Amino acid sequence: MQQGTEGPAAIENDGRLLYRKVILRIIPFIFVCYVLNYIDRVNVSFAKLQFKDDLGLTDASYGLGVGLFYVGYILFEVPSNLLLQKIGARKTIMRIMCLWGLISMAMAFVTTPLQFYLARMLLGAAEAGFFPGVILYLTLWFPDRMRGRIMSYFVLAIAASGTIGGPVSGVIMQHLGGFLGFRSWQWLFLIEGVLPLAMGVAALFVLDDRPLDARWLSRQEQDLLVANLSVHREPEGVSGFQAFLMALRKPMLWVATSGYFSVTWAGMVLNFWAPTIIQRSGVTNVLHVGLLSAVPYAIGAVGMLALGYHSDWRMERHWHFFTAVFAAGCATIATAFSLWSSALSIACLSLLAIGYLSAIALFWTIPTGFLSEKESPGSIAFISSAGQIGSLVAPVLFGYVSDRTGNLTMGACLVALVLFIGGVAVVSLKNFAKTD
Repeated sequence: MQQGTEGPAAIENDGRLLYRKVILRIIPFIFVCYVLNYIDRVNVSFAKLQFKDDLGLTDASYGLGVGLFYVGYILFEVPSNLLLQKIGARKTIMRIMCLWGLISMAMAFVTTPLQFYLARMLLGAAEAGFFPGVILYLTLWFPDRMRGRIMSYFVLAIAASGTIGGPVSGVIMQHLGGFLGFRSWQWLFLIEGVLPLAMGVAALFVLDDRPLDARWLSRQEQDLLVANLSVHREPEGVSGFQAFLMALRKPMLWVATSGYFSVTWAGMVLNFWAPTIIQRSGVTNVLHVGLLSAVPYAIGAVGMLALGYHSDWRMERHWHFFTAVFAAGCATIATAFSLWSSALSIACLSLLAIGYLSAIALFWTIPTGFLSEKESPGSIAFISSAGQIGSLVAPVLFGYVSDRTGNLTMGACLVALVLFIGGVAVVSLKNFAKTD
């Protein structure tokens, strides 16, 4: 959203206490929600160890089911966020979490590949809009000068889920098989489905759509939060969908979209290839691979928070984003040459995690700076959808190049190239802003 000149009251002593109060009310709750969201994305990879044979799935049919999730997700991202604009974030987050919880629980009862495909597509449609919806929600509470660290707090959930998701899923798979007659993979979907269902109901009581709706704030506190936002609004009569169509004519939106598309390539390497890289570097014990896979996320979280705070302190976003993706690109290339040493491989993956997590957090401070209030819901969802397209394309191309060359080097160079191009694209937005 377009930011005007903010008064000194925004971050003075009273303001700091007020924003600390808001952070403690909102951030821990959505942090837990996003951890559950990310775990829900990856639990199918653990369930696959058992249900693949139970459902009669081949590797190809399993891969198809995994990919169908993104079809539903991409199709419903924009509609979900446009609906948020009408009914508010509180009801939207409740709807999304309850639906994905119910569908995830229903996954425990699929018996055929066709049912698996349908459930995965419905799950993607149910989860659509959660991430861009939360990004939009945060812009309704926090001014531009705070968004580097605020987005970092939210994205920190990726690191947390990467650290705890695997062990939790592993414990469920190992110890609950046969209990009450259910297979362990069924318990995995049931338990990890009921948690978002409970959090969705809680969202109705914990969250408020906007500062003016929050009864736990005084009238003076509400007015201060609203004043600090300095939101640019369209003329009355312009609908959210019309504003979104107008935003699609802005070159800045498409340039920003290309920047986010590139970030998902770094995430692909970290999320799907880190265990393989650690194993190829000489770590043969599967438990050790799992434990070591958590190290890059932990280090990445610390680096992300530091870069986010520095970005807020300097009030600069574009070059900080470029620094993050440049570091991720260099780390990806270095990783391909580090397989002779497990310690070096983990160090390279840690640098990649710092760059990847920082790039996600910093990126979302940029489009919210040039989008108006009504343009933001559809536009943020549109950018997020493009990122998911990257999640589909990147592993295919990376795997293809790696298979053809017999090593990870050319695939890593391809990822780095995409990241560098995305970083340059985002930096170029500074020139757009000057000529606007």
